[in-house]
Amino acid sequence: MNVIYFTISMAIFVFGLWLFGFAFEAASLQAPLFIGGVLAVSLAVAIPVQILRD
Repeated sequence: MNVIYFTISMAIFVFGLWLFGFAFEAASLQAPLFIGGVLAVSLAVAIPVQILRD
């Protein structure tokens, strides 16, 4: 079960980093994309901290 949570967390983390980079390349909606990246990375860190803390 831990492998599944790790895979999901890593995918969300990489997607958040992609959103960070894409926010600077986009012509519009830069702030929402960047904030979405921050939230995605925060969620990716929160999953192991809350669910896998045992």
